[in-house]
This record gives sequence, C-alpha cells and structure tokens, in this order.
Amino acid sequence: MKLITVALVCLLLAGMWLQDVNSKSMHVSSSNCCFRFTERKIPLQKIRCYRNTSSTCSYKNGLILKLIGGQETCVLQTKLWVLVYLKRINLCQWKEI
Repeated sequence: MKLITVALVCLLLAGMWLQDVNSKSMHVSSSNCCFRFTERKIPLQKIRCYRNTSSTCSYKNGLILKLIGGQETCVLQTKLWVLVYLKRINLCQWKEI
C-alpha cells in the first residue's frame, strides 16, 4: 500500500514539474507585446527605429518605437502620424534592440 502511495505521489510531482517547464517555455516576454499605447504624437527626431510586436501578442496592430536614449514606447500602427513616420524611420536591427 505504501509503495502505491509513493508511486502516485512521484507521478503527481512529475506531472506538475512537466507542466511548469512547458508553461515557462511558452512565456512571451512583455517587452515583445504592447498592452498600453501612447496617444500623443512623438517628435520624429526622437525616434531611433521601430520593431513589430510578437505574433503571439493579443494586440496585433502595435509597434514598439525605440527612442533616442534607449526608452521604448508602444503605438498603434493605425494612427495617421505613425503611418507617416513609418515611411521615414527604419526597422530596428538586432543590435539596436
């Protein structure tokens, strides 16, 4: 009876551990998603580059702007001023992120 109890506890712990490992591997960093968006127009000369949000984010039409000084902010790419800026700024290179 004790052997069965120990075996069941071991299986239960192994199942919990595997679920924890799987949930961590599916984690999307918040730096790749936008949940709040800047409404105000940002001066073009303050923007260094932009990058797209992850395809797994809930808001699909967000962009992350990297500003001079290293700050980042999220904007909606459907805003008129953002669409105009996209023609003048570059996609961030990997080393710029």
